[in-house]
Amino acid sequence: MSELFGSAFHADPYPTYARLRADGGIRRVSTPDGSPAWVVTRHADVRAGLADPRLSLSRDNAGEGYRGFALPPALDANLLNLDPPDHTRLRTLIAGEFTPRRVQELAPAIHAATEDLLAALPSGEPVDLIERFAAPLPLRVIGDLLGVAPTDRARFRGWTTTLLTPRPDQPATAARDAVAGMHAYLVDLVARKRAEPGPDLLSGLIAVRDDEDRLSEAELVSMAFLALWAGYENLVNLIGNGTRALLAHPESAECLRDETLLPRAVEELTRYDQPLQWAIRRFPTREVEIAGVEVPAGETVLLGIASANHDEEVFPDAESLVLDRDPNPHLSYGHGIHRSFGSRLSQVEAAAAFGALLSRGLRAAVDLADLRWQPSFRNRGLVELPVVLG
Repeated sequence: MSELFGSAFHADPYPTYARLRADGGIRRVSTPDGSPAWVVTRHADVRAGLADPRLSLSRDNAGEGYRGFALPPALDANLLNLDPPDHTRLRTLIAGEFTPRRVQELAPAIHAATEDLLAALPSGEPVDLIERFAAPLPLRVIGDLLGVAPTDRARFRGWTTTLLTPRPDQPATAARDAVAGMHAYLVDLVARKRAEPGPDLLSGLIAVRDDEDRLSEAELVSMAFLALWAGYENLVNLIGNGTRALLAHPESAECLRDETLLPRAVEELTRYDQPLQWAIRRFPTREVEIAGVEVPAGETVLLGIASANHDEEVFPDAESLVLDRDPNPHLSYGHGIHRSFGSRLSQVEAAAAFGALLSRGLRAAVDLADLRWQPSFRNRGLVELPVVLG
């Protein structure tokens, strides 16, 4: 289905999702790497699939047609590739660092980082909000949480840019080199934290690894990788996509100067232009019925989070930005045992970012229709967002 992968889809995927939902809600397609996959697009089916134990995350259950990107083993043993009981064991270890109380303790540092970054930006002249604000903020927050030195954070940004927004002239080996760079860096970071532990999350996980032997060395490095990746890239795109939505709806943005409205607004901004288009791929362990279709064991299933978030059966006036939408049962953070453990941290960061931007005042420096989107059917994010701050 070529409409899933073309430039028109990258610019605005939601008309395509609407057609897929209307046409039965499930279809077998060929992904850009040539792998066959079943795309699931209705809210009820996506929500059920996210919690269905018959849909495995482990590539051990993948059929021969799967050609997904392979990470080194030391980065691969993370929650996105595991089923219970290993998934349960690892999630329990890391979820303790993301409790509401722990996130609340991080809130002052998040607000301080937000204000510092905005204070460094000029007024009255164009600035790329992605490069100067949306990217540095989550990298600073997750870097502090993991104990990554400020001087090292730009390297990680370079690696993710190589993987998610490759240049046309990029060498064929660039993606492999970026993964190798991240792997080597994290192995070295673990060694440094083991020698000189601190109050950060990674040091705590190393203590569990060394003293209690509750996770392997590969699981330790993989969890650090997942925390950095998931805690960074999705937030960059959430801040960028959400700011673009507010610029396109200035009347809505004006009402958010009342900060008590921000939490509900963040939920709606997350639903409205979801950064992660699909949940991590699943593989049926046996034949399973989805949306009235029998999907064979071993096939690849892509659960369409962004499409589910625009399902008119669940969200009245789904294509409109309704900042006080209630209820708002979006699936942006997953559902069931695989719901993102960092969802609360994401919400606090996004609220701090949007609140600070609106208090400063901003306008688009270019026509919003001319903005460039990442050439990815998996992630939705802007390449750049030129704005003028007040």
